[in-house]
Amino acid sequence: MGRDLARPPVDPLILASTSPQRRAILEQLRIPFDVVPPDYVESGDDPVEHAAGKARSVDGGDRPVLGVDTIVRLEGVVLGKPHGVTEAEAMLEQLGGRTHEVVSGLCLRTPAWEELGRELTRVTFRQLTPRDLASYIAAGEWEGRAGAYAIQGFGANLVERIEGDYLNVVGLPAALLVRLLADRFAGTYGFG
Repeated sequence: MGRDLARPPVDPLILASTSPQRRAILEQLRIPFDVVPPDYVESGDDPVEHAAGKARSVDGGDRPVLGVDTIVRLEGVVLGKPHGVTEAEAMLEQLGGRTHEVVSGLCLRTPAWEELGRELTRVTFRQLTPRDLASYIAAGEWEGRAGAYAIQGFGANLVERIEGDYLNVVGLPAALLVRLLADRFAGTYGFG
């Protein structure tokens, strides 16, 4: 019989986010967590500032608190969440056949310390036809998504190439988080 390699129970970290994508990534990485919605109002376009604001707005006690924010940027212009079909279609038209950046800010903090990080992933869309746009818009997946798409869903068909951390595009810079957990909590969460 094989050895049981399960980790001993650890205090879950606090995720200062209600994002289902971020929850799914933490579950995929088998990082125990509890969700506490942040009490933070975003202003401006700096994802690191937003991640820190979210994490700082939550009292985790002695447990680590994780805040994350992600933006989509095309040639220096931030493409937020579209406010309707017309805006979503315009964003997707802009992204078609071009490379854009997905930038996430991450804040991991405890009462004793705070780590801030930034992750950038480049995503290139294929040329999009009017039929491609209509099909994606009709699917409704653009709603509530920065840049009007979700790479982990039907939006994968829009993408030609990706350079960097795929999970960053989904919504959480996993490689950066794992590195921080390995450094700050060696072995506790299964890394380092």
